[in-house]
Amino acid sequence: MRARKNTIPSQTIDAVEHRVRQLCWRYADKLQFHGWHHVSFVRAKAAGFAEHNGADRAVVEVAALVHDVNYIVHRNSPAAAGRDLRMEILRECGVDDAVARWIDELIDEAEMATRGRHISLEAQALSDADTLFKALPVTPVVLAHRYLRENGLSLRELAHKIVGEQRDVHDSGYYFYNPKAAATYSRWALANLQLWQCIKEAVDDPNVVELLDAVHAVDDMDFEAEPAAS
Repeated sequence: MRARKNTIPSQTIDAVEHRVRQLCWRYADKLQFHGWHHVSFVRAKAAGFAEHNGADRAVVEVAALVHDVNYIVHRNSPAAAGRDLRMEILRECGVDDAVARWIDELIDEAEMATRGRHISLEAQALSDADTLFKALPVTPVVLAHRYLRENGLSLRELAHKIVGEQRDVHDSGYYFYNPKAAATYSRWALANLQLWQCIKEAVDDPNVVELLDAVHAVDDMDFEAEPAAS
């Protein structure tokens, strides 16, 4: 669907933002990686990419606000798992039904695991913002452990997921769709993928596995030794 630019009123965008922020705080324990810090970053960057590529900024902003509600519904799930909750939020906040369906479709279109070279401008803007969050140099240092806890994955599983979903897209030349984003952030993206490729290889080394098991054992002992709150 293609609508006129900024087809969603600002007060409706504000209502969606308020609703999603509430959900992020209510389910903060479930959204350690995909919480409001992620949503607000993706929303801001996606809006900028939309301005640059001529997409409908309002539609992109709202899509960014609701793109990860699937993690409230079910951990380690595809975007489609959040469809019912997403549509409920959009309907309650007054988004037109046709535009809500468009938003839901472009969120699926932008998903890293399944996106292709030729996707809509709105999906490109959302995808670039979400991809940038993954490629930030600080993400594996500050947030990777949160992703593991949020989604119940092992380090091996996460490394295989990242390399499996992102390597071919990167090598095929559409890791970022926006030329300026590609020029600015591709070095970060490549370094991030190289890091996760190294992690993928490392966790298959028996001595590294033994090391990680020993670290986890110490962490478990520290947790058990913590005094109960009075």
